Amino acid sequence: MAATAAPTAFDPQAFDKVVMTTYGRFKLAVARGEGCYLYDTDGGKHLDFAAGIATCCLGHADAELANAVFKQMQSVHHVSNLYYIPQQGELASRLVASSCADRAFFCNSGAEANEAAIKLARKHAHEVLGISRPLILTAKNSFHGRTMATITATGQPKYHKGFAPLVPGFDYVEYNNVDALRSAVSRARGRFGLGKSSLAAIMLEPLQGEGGIMPATREFFQAARELCDETGALLMCDEVQTGVGRTGTMWGYQQLGVEPDVFTTAKALGGGVPIGAMLCKTRADVFKPGDHASTYGGNPLASAAGIAVLDAFERREVLQNVQERSQQLKAGLHAIKDKSGIVSEVRGWGLLLGMELKADCGIKAAQLCAAAMRENLLTVPAGERVLRLVPPLVVNAAEVDEALAKLGRAVEACMHSSV
Repeated sequence: MAATAAPTAFDPQAFDKVVMTTYGRFKLAVARGEGCYLYDTDGGKHLDFAAGIATCCLGHADAELANAVFKQMQSVHHVSNLYYIPQQGELASRLVASSCADRAFFCNSGAEANEAAIKLARKHAHEVLGISRPLILTAKNSFHGRTMATITATGQPKYHKGFAPLVPGFDYVEYNNVDALRSAVSRARGRFGLGKSSLAAIMLEPLQGEGGIMPATREFFQAARELCDETGALLMCDEVQTGVGRTGTMWGYQQLGVEPDVFTTAKALGGGVPIGAMLCKTRADVFKPGDHASTYGGNPLASAAGIAVLDAFERREVLQNVQERSQQLKAGLHAIKDKSGIVSEVRGWGLLLGMELKADCGIKAAQLCAAAMRENLLTVPAGERVLRLVPPLVVNAAEVDEALAKLGRAVEACMHSSV
């Protein structure tokens, strides 16, 4: 009988030879996870306040999620959307019940969900508003995805570089600037000399994630709602990162007192199992068979994961935990701010929080992220000067205290190295 070969160490150079370098990866290879912790291939233990970038809402290796996916895999994991999928219908019904939406379309990611919303807005503009060349307004410093339409919708030139020509039909306004928004809508009225608005939709994040953890103001969203009501355009919310409890309410728009006509979600919806959704009110539902599709969208496996996530929210009072841990984490971040003198602001909602470093402190968010990683705390930058903290939504009080202690040491290390 041949001897069992000893496991070989992970080789990042071999990885980089065969995988395209579309990511600037940290030097960490993950072997397994448990709860709010990840374990690397060298046996190191890391407190995960990145959560797959706000995705693993129930943490890692959650027993209920794993069991739901396992049971579904044993039954049927994929069939075409040419047939009825009961699990998809149940998930849609529960999402609709939790929101202002009436119907759902399922796909695999946030970018796909936003792509679906863009297509829906254009068809609504053509068929309902009679606009031949529709315009969608988005915000500067936004992020909506990596497809050609969604990077065009993204109001950050760094994501556009090298990909021209971009998709026509987009314009950008300063986030939280009501006057700029009104001016852009006014320009859309005379855009082609047609005497009527060419505005198809206003597409906004309730809180800009990649743009630096910047929450919207109620005044800005109220103005967007009023302008859409005046023109017939659709108000669309990108809830890919804010949706499914991340902000302390089920949906980010609920923080703002305004209902959108369309909103998108992904990330936390499957707890890490790929799934996305675009939801809309009846008045915006203009898709017909053949207008849009997704081979894998809402298949039994992904839908079972989504149902398991919503079950966990109900049984474990996840939203209450988000609200309580948010207060604890914010208080600790403010204490670090006051002690260090290098932090200009702590902001965000729920467990989507950012700590902005002062412009003149000489420390970048990526440096602080790396220092935290040396303390076995995983975080994510959100732009050059904002450190993002997005732990699993089931994180407990002891783990928040542990994270704050590690982050405090990381800040001190950065301050000493920059002297």
